[in-house]
Amino acid sequence: MPTIHPTAIVESGAQLGADVEVMAYAVVTKHCVLGDRVVVHPFCVIGGDPQYLKFDRASATGVRIGAGTVLREHVTINRSIYPGKATVVGANCFLMAASHVAHDCEVANHAVLANAALLAGHVSVGEHTFLGGGAAVHQFCRIGESVMVAGHASITRDVPHFTMVADRDDVIGFNAVGLRRRGFSRAAIAELKSAFKDVYFTSGNIREVAGQRLAANAFETPEARRFLEFFAGGKRGFARARRERRADEPQADQA
Repeated sequence: MPTIHPTAIVESGAQLGADVEVMAYAVVTKHCVLGDRVVVHPFCVIGGDPQYLKFDRASATGVRIGAGTVLREHVTINRSIYPGKATVVGANCFLMAASHVAHDCEVANHAVLANAALLAGHVSVGEHTFLGGGAAVHQFCRIGESVMVAGHASITRDVPHFTMVADRDDVIGFNAVGLRRRGFSRAAIAELKSAFKDVYFTSGNIREVAGQRLAANAFETPEARRFLEFFAGGKRGFARARRERRADEPQADQA
């Protein structure tokens, strides 16, 4: 049975799984489905209206939270703007204090959002990805699998799987440490490193380079192919390697 603090508000119609805990002064609206063992810490608001001026509050939209996810103090997760759809946070995620998930985001399993990390609407976050404190992600961006986003980063473009990103859309390297911790094979890590170098340090359009490598079956492991496939989607363009960005940026006028 769920455990609900006497000061918490859980609206009639909310669906709570086994062993869910809702702590003091948290709000879980009728639009929510919480999986087993979800923990909602004080002052969270889950399933509130989206911050969207044209939203019809009568729309039947929702929020789904996967089993084992922990929502720390002051987390806010807004419901979808589309009738019949939901904002989704996967299983075994950890959303630290004051982090925000806007309408129609999709956060995959085992993702971590540190304190005050902010997702605008329609953002997707891949499995095992970590967003540092104060990081902010522009609407419609895709953050791939096993990505490490630095604290206070400003993300306005898509960030490919298995990379590290900092500052404003600066890819600063390949997340080898994270992949080793996940138990990726040496062969997979080696191919991913090679694919990363090919895409980011070959002249030409990133999307086209990745497509060419994929079409040529240049890499055998599914992980490397998944990395290349990422570049076939999205609408926001791609975060660029820091060395490449610095080379392309105009130099300041000399006094």
